[in-house]
Amino acid sequence: MSKHPCADLVLHNAKVATLDADDRFARAVAVWKGRILAVGDDEDMLALAGAGTRRVDCGGRTLVPGIIDSHCHPDHHAIKLQMWEDFGFPTVRSVEDTLSLVRRLHQRLPTGQFIRGFGYNDKKCGRYPTREELDAAAPDRPVYIGRTDGHIAVVNSALLAHFGITDETPDPPHGEYLRDPGSGRMTGVLREWACWNIDAEFKNAYTPDDYAEGLCKVFDLFLEQGVTSLHNSLTQGKAITAYQQLRESARLRMRIGIILDGRDMPMVDSWIAAGVRTGFGDEWLRVQGVEWCPDCSTSGRTAAYYKPYVGTPIPGEPQPNTGMLLYEADELYPLIARVHAAGLRVCVEGLGDRGIDFALDGIEAALAAHPRADHRSRVEHCCCVTPEIVARLKRLEVIDSSATGFMYSLGDAYIDNRGEAEMDFMWPHRALVDAGVRAAGHSDAPICGVNPWEIMGAMVTRTTDSGRPIGASQKVTPTEALRAYTTEGAWIGFEEHIKGSIEASKLADLALLDRDIFTIDPAAIAGTRVDMTVLDGVVVHER
Repeated sequence: MSKHPCADLVLHNAKVATLDADDRFARAVAVWKGRILAVGDDEDMLALAGAGTRRVDCGGRTLVPGIIDSHCHPDHHAIKLQMWEDFGFPTVRSVEDTLSLVRRLHQRLPTGQFIRGFGYNDKKCGRYPTREELDAAAPDRPVYIGRTDGHIAVVNSALLAHFGITDETPDPPHGEYLRDPGSGRMTGVLREWACWNIDAEFKNAYTPDDYAEGLCKVFDLFLEQGVTSLHNSLTQGKAITAYQQLRESARLRMRIGIILDGRDMPMVDSWIAAGVRTGFGDEWLRVQGVEWCPDCSTSGRTAAYYKPYVGTPIPGEPQPNTGMLLYEADELYPLIARVHAAGLRVCVEGLGDRGIDFALDGIEAALAAHPRADHRSRVEHCCCVTPEIVARLKRLEVIDSSATGFMYSLGDAYIDNRGEAEMDFMWPHRALVDAGVRAAGHSDAPICGVNPWEIMGAMVTRTTDSGRPIGASQKVTPTEALRAYTTEGAWIGFEEHIKGSIEASKLADLALLDRDIFTIDPAAIAGTRVDMTVLDGVVVHER
C-alpha cells in the first residue's frame, strides 16, 4: 500500500471552525499542494507531517475558512490607491479639513494637474464643500472629489469649465447637476451620470500596468484581514488584462471572480460571441457574470424607493425625493435577457425597495423567456428588503448579494435618510436566513472598508460604526454572520465544491484569528485581528 503524502503545512492546537454541514469543530488541519489534505485531531494531523512540513502551533486560537468578499471593486480601488487622494473619514473629518487638504495639494501638485479625491463622506463632515469654497482653495485648478458611495461628486468651477459644463448645461440622462434653488447656479454637486461621465474620461488614461501595480497593494490590504477571494464588480476591460498579467508573473495573490461591466456592452457582446459562460476560468480567475447598475445610493439620497426620503435634503435636491433609476425598463430588460440566454449569470443592482423590484422584474422576465435551473441570478446590494421582497427572492431563487458593509460604515446615513422604522428591512439577514434565501455579504470596497470583521460584528450586534442601533430585530449569530462571508460566498460564486468550508480536498485558504468570535462578547467581534492568512496552502500574511 502506498504511503500517504506528507503534508506541506499542519496547523494544530487550534479551534477549527469547519463550517461543514454539521458545523463541526476540529483541532487541526493538514495541507498538501494547495489543498486541505485532512481535518481532525492534533495527533492524526501531526502524523501526516514529514521532515519538510511546516508545523504551526495555533495556541488554541480560532481557524476559519478564507473570507470571500463577493462584491467589491479591486480594480477601481487599485486606481484610487495609485492615482487619487484619500478624502475619506477619518482622513478628513470636516469641511475645513477638506479645504485644507485641497489647499495643500494645490500648492504641491504640478501646474495643470487635477486634484482627484475619493471617499468623501458628507454625513461625517457635516455637508459638502461649496463650489465657491473649492474655487478659493484651488484657483484655476480642476478639483473633483468623489463621495464615498461613488455615485456623487463635488467639483469646482475650473473642473466644470474644463469639461465645457456651464450653468446653462442641461442635466444628462439619468444624472443631475444640483443647482441653487434661488439663482439656478450649479452648486458643484454632481449626481449619478453627471459625475460618471467625467469619471469615464479619467478612465481613458489608465493602463493595464496602472491597474496591476495598484492591485498588488489592494491584495495586501485584504490578505491582512483574512480575505482570500474577491468578486470584482463591474470589472473594467483593462483590469482583466492586468489580472492576466499578474497571473503570468506570479503576482496574483488573490482569487478573483470577474463580473463584467454591463455598461460596456460591446465588451460583453464580444464575450458572448466567443461563447464565454459563467464558470469559465479556474480557481484563480473565473467569470461570474455581468452586472448593471440601475439603482443608486441611499446614503447619497439617490436610490429608488416608493416612499420619499426623510431628513435634511441636499440643496437643489428634487422634492419630494423618491430617488432615481438609471435605466428604463425597455432599455435594460432586453440586455438582461440576452446575457442570461447566453449563459452568463445576471447581476443587477437594487438598493431601495423600488430599485430591487425593478431589478427583479428584469430577472423574472429573463427567467420566463429562458428558464434555467440553478441560475443563481443576483440582486446586488439588495438593501431595503421588505417581507414581500424576501418572499419574491425565495420564489425566484434569486440571491440576495447583501451590502452588509453599508450597515456598518454608512448606517448612520441610512437611519437619517430613511428613518429608524425602515431599518428592520435593511439587510435583514435574520429574515433571510429564516426564509432560506441565499444571502452572501460584501464590503463594496473601496466604498466601505476592506475589514470584514467590523461588518460581521455589525451583523451580530446591529450597530453602526458610531454605535447607533440599526434594525435590532435582524441580529444573527456569529456563525450565521461568518457563513455570509464563507459558505454563502462560495455558493454565490458556484464554487461551494472547492471553497467556503474547511473540509478535505477543498482549497487551503484559511484565516487564523486572534480571538474566538463564537464565544466572546459580540461587541468585540469588530476588533478581530487576523494573525495568519493561508492562500493556496502558502502563508501569505503573518501579524
